[in-house]
Order: sequence, then C-alpha cells, then structure tokens
Amino acid sequence: MPSVSRETTPPQVGDRWPAPVPPRVLTIANQKGGVGKTTSAVNLAAALSQHGLRALVIDLDPQGNASTALAVPHAAGSPSMYDVVVKGKPLGDVVVAAPDLPGLCCAPATIDLAGAEIELVPVVAREMRLRKALTSYLRTAEVDYVIIDCPPSLGLLTVNALVAAQEVLIPVQCEYYALEGLSQLVHTIDLVQTELNPELEISTLLLTMYDARTKLADAVAEDVRAHFGRRVLDTIIPRSVRISEAPGFGQTILSYDPGSRGARAYVQAAAELAAAAVSPAPVQLSPGPQRDTPEPRFHRPQEVQLHG
Repeated sequence: MPSVSRETTPPQVGDRWPAPVPPRVLTIANQKGGVGKTTSAVNLAAALSQHGLRALVIDLDPQGNASTALAVPHAAGSPSMYDVVVKGKPLGDVVVAAPDLPGLCCAPATIDLAGAEIELVPVVAREMRLRKALTSYLRTAEVDYVIIDCPPSLGLLTVNALVAAQEVLIPVQCEYYALEGLSQLVHTIDLVQTELNPELEISTLLLTMYDARTKLADAVAEDVRAHFGRRVLDTIIPRSVRISEAPGFGQTILSYDPGSRGARAYVQAAAELAAAAVSPAPVQLSPGPQRDTPEPRFHRPQEVQLHG
C-alpha cells in the first residue's frame, strides 16, 4: 500500500503527476448525504486524469450521480455495478471510458443496485464481492487510481467499498450537522479494519462546501483539523454554484468551468493527493482518533454490526 504523508510539496498543477505503484484504491465515504462525496469522486478523478494518470471511478450509489456527472449511460438494465456485485460479472465487462476525458473510466451504477443488499443476504462472503472483482480486474488493467463512490449509508454496499479499498477519503461539509455522523463513520471503518480489511486506513479528509462568510465554517474546519491533523488536506473546496451546475450538463467542474474557484480547488486537492503517494517521509496514520489531540464535539456512535 502506498505510504501517505502530508509532509511533501504537491506537484505543480501543470506537471505530469507521478503514478503510484501499486495502484491506489480509495473509497470516498460518509453516510451523510450532500457533503460532496460524488462531486469529489468525479472531480478528483478528472484532475488526476488531466495530469497523465489513469483513473477509474466505481459508482456504488444506486442513484448513479457519478455516472451522470461523467456522461456515462446508466439506464436500468444496462451493464453496471449491479452485475458485478450481485451477479458476479467481471468488473472489466462494465467499465466504460468517460467521454471527452482521456484516461478516465467509469463502472456505472443503475437503479438495480438499490436491491443489492437484500439480494446478497443469502450470499456467502457478501462483504468481499467487490474486493474479489477489483483484485481480478487490477491484475491486467492499466490504472493508477481507483476511486469508489459510496451511497449515503453504512450498509452492505459501503462495507463492500471499505473492504475493497486501501484508503478512505472522507469529505466533510463545513457545517455543524456534517460532524454529527463522523464518529459513527470512523467507528464503522475501525470495525471493518479489525474484522475484514486490516490494510484499511483513513488517509485523507477533504473539507467541502466552505463558505468564508460564516464563522461556523471556520469553526468546523478548525475542529476537524485539530482532531485529524495532517490527514486533512490543506486545500478547501468552496461552496460554489458552478460546481452544483456541472453534473446537470454531464460534466465535471474541470470541463464545465475550468477557470472557476471550484475547479482550481479540486485540481489543487488532487495534486495533494498525488503527492502523498510518493512522499519520501511516510507517516503512519491511525484509522481512529489520535490520542494526543482533543476530542471532537461529535456525538458518540451507536454500535455498528457488520453482516456476518
């Protein structure tokens, strides 16, 4: 697994960025909706591909918003992640190139995926379905980054994504309510690491929807940085109407308005992400809260039961 560190200078945004060896597999997770999971998944992947890296976005959300943003067809019944996770179809059979985005591919989601958790109840090792498919795919596929977009829940699809990944990237909206479920998510990740995937770690947190006009945004950012330290990217994604508009045109913000604040912020965040893969001074990160940092003002989590 690549070492992760924030103690290095990100590559310049105009450069060809270094490729990680082996490929990095990141799950973007947060059970709260509307925090920028899908937006971050597609725009980070687009920024990586624009700088010479090959990226695959796996859309595990039945809503299929990542597929929409990348202009990848995902009508009900079309080849999708439902076929991979439920039917056991090879991942390569559903991966398609994103139009007008060289180096970027997508494994789309369809509404059929909404019933996957029920259909997988009798399946043995159902938490491992995506991991097995992805491991097989990566044996022959030429890809540098795999970014998995999760649904806004901590159900079986998200658990599959956590088991398949090496790293978790958590987008955190700069508003109070975005913090409420964060300790629940960290607790779930800790359980997955203990029971199913010891390689998993929280490597990155990305502050999103930042509104500089509010004191609350600064307070949330300060609280998250105090708790998670160098795992929080320096770059903050601003609240932007242009970012919200882009998916409606089947585009990432980098294509829709490349000169906007949002586009520049996502490119810089992707540069930080790329720099972490080749840092000469790795920092071992714990998937849970740091002992020497103050407790965040989060609600304590309820016990999470993994599917057995």
